[in-house]
Amino acid sequence: MSIAVVEVNRQAVIHNVEYLKKMAPNSQLVAIIKANAYSHGSEEIAQLLHDKVNYFGVSRLTEAMQLRNNGINTPILALEGFFPHDDLDYFIDFNIQPAIHSKWQIDILQTSLRKDQITTWFKLDTGMHRLGFCPDEAKEEFYRLASCSVVCKPINIMSHFSSADDLSSEKTLKQIELFDEFINSIDDKSLIGKCSIAASGGILAWPKAQRDVVRQGIALYGVSPFDESIAELQPAMTFKSELIAVRKHKKGESVGYGQIWCSQQDTKLGVVAMGYGDGYPRNIPENTPVLINGRKVPIVGRVSMDMIVVDLGINCLEKPGDEVIFWGAGLPVEEIAKHTGISAYELITRLTSRAKIHYIDKLNYD
Repeated sequence: MSIAVVEVNRQAVIHNVEYLKKMAPNSQLVAIIKANAYSHGSEEIAQLLHDKVNYFGVSRLTEAMQLRNNGINTPILALEGFFPHDDLDYFIDFNIQPAIHSKWQIDILQTSLRKDQITTWFKLDTGMHRLGFCPDEAKEEFYRLASCSVVCKPINIMSHFSSADDLSSEKTLKQIELFDEFINSIDDKSLIGKCSIAASGGILAWPKAQRDVVRQGIALYGVSPFDESIAELQPAMTFKSELIAVRKHKKGESVGYGQIWCSQQDTKLGVVAMGYGDGYPRNIPENTPVLINGRKVPIVGRVSMDMIVVDLGINCLEKPGDEVIFWGAGLPVEEIAKHTGISAYELITRLTSRAKIHYIDKLNYD
């Protein structure tokens, strides 16, 4: 059994879904489970939520087919659409709804000879400038998409915020304005299906963005899309391991590769079975905290592939086998993100398959 564990509290996920429903009571819900459900396990989360949300959101066809092959029948939104090498038949046959963001995708749809139709999401670029049609070309391309016989009408419309986490920025309001201007520009309103622009940040901080459908991403897992944690959200993940050694350490001695840290006093060091082989960042700053027996202690020395060293203090009572929490209950991942400068999104999604997922059902954290 792996000693590095991603412990996922299913009840916390359910709590977060219900809280986000209250925040957007008039909207349908997309549960974003791309990147293995932000390392929480896409198949398990899909089974947990299949009757509690209206859609699942993934990035790619491979993620969608994994869900279908495991019996998930909920409509799936493919946020990156179909790729040039993808087989369009899979999207049609398995009710996978692609985002349409480029002219070449419409070209392919125009040539399809399929009798069955595909549900699509027309992506408008309101300011992210990554995927989607710019406002000056969007109307023409929308009508071109609507002319495709293989495309189901009405057509859903979506966009994505670039700065929803910045509550002082006017960019989000401008994006909402551009989104509405595009909707109003379509003369045949019968062509307009469901509209979606809000993800986690939009749900929580920009109520004007809550349209027919909202997309629950990182907030679904109890992590704030902003700098500070949100009390109403329950962290679903506890990333943890345990001590495998406690060693006496003399003043002036170093530890680990590169000798980048030397102790300023006699102390005791704990060795934890965790490393960048489990997905914990190798370049983590010195003094990043971990939680052991209810107290925070600092990481010292360089993170290696399989081990991390922490300074327990000369009078420590810790022993091998004691649990070490890298983030979770008592140590929010938002705190680690702030300390390290690595976003919470990256911290939780970079975990490797060596860190095994273990599911629990706990109604509330202590």
